[in-house]
Amino acid sequence: MHTTILSGPTGTELIRRGVRLPDRAWSADAVESAPEIISDIHADYAAAGATVHVACTFRTQPAVFPDEFARLTAAAVRLCRESVPSHHRVAGSLAPIADCYDPAASPPESRARPLHARMARALADAGVDLVVCETFPNPAEALTALDEALKVGLEAWFSLTPGPDGRLLSPEQVRAGAAAAIARGASAVMVNCSPPERTIDYVLALRTALNASARRGVVIGASANAGDRSLGLGWSAWTGERCTTGDPTLDPPAARFADLAATWRDAGASILGGCCGTDPTHAAALARRLGVI
Repeated sequence: MHTTILSGPTGTELIRRGVRLPDRAWSADAVESAPEIISDIHADYAAAGATVHVACTFRTQPAVFPDEFARLTAAAVRLCRESVPSHHRVAGSLAPIADCYDPAASPPESRARPLHARMARALADAGVDLVVCETFPNPAEALTALDEALKVGLEAWFSLTPGPDGRLLSPEQVRAGAAAAIARGASAVMVNCSPPERTIDYVLALRTALNASARRGVVIGASANAGDRSLGLGWSAWTGERCTTGDPTLDPPAARFADLAATWRDAGASILGGCCGTDPTHAAALARRLGVI
């Protein structure tokens, strides 16, 4: 089974590097306020072993920037494309319209669909290789976003979040959402921003959905966050944990995270990465632990 390392978070990594992010615009603000740091982050993930890179489009969306979203989206994709090797793939992030940790905040489909359609078109026009419909706590909205990404002719990955503590979605809800996404045409079904110690349960749920499908060629992905700070797996901006050896395989937080990720791969996940609180040392540890580099 071929293993793909997915680039890690942009938002928490910008914070770790000293960039202030406003609440609503979040990482989208840095597309213009700190483009050189975004470029450095993309380049660092590429050097660490990631080969699919998610551009900083999580919040460059019409609900946040009604008049500027297309321009900001194009700028974010360009920053990513210019910062990674030409043979690597650039993905656009198609995110929830409202709070990614509040399923009830998802707007009704009548409002969500046109907004996701506009964002999907902007991503296609910006030249992404694929779309990652990511960090959705509401499977219904995630399926709407997936529909719109597929309508513009892009390969689309579908990723739900159970939330940092795993309370937003059960493994069964993730299974049901993934089954619907596979039937609609998703190329990958994933879980992201999940608690690392519980991610295996969601990977097994995704595998159940995939095994029940007649479609072939669909893959599973997992991109957990660093978990509670007490786990000591990341959050270096707050805890000061950093690799000082120069070898990410010897960095205890990243190495322990990679050990967990190996169990996700053994359970069937072939797209692997880190979410909030992880950084390029985690991507490098994943690549070494999983034999990608």
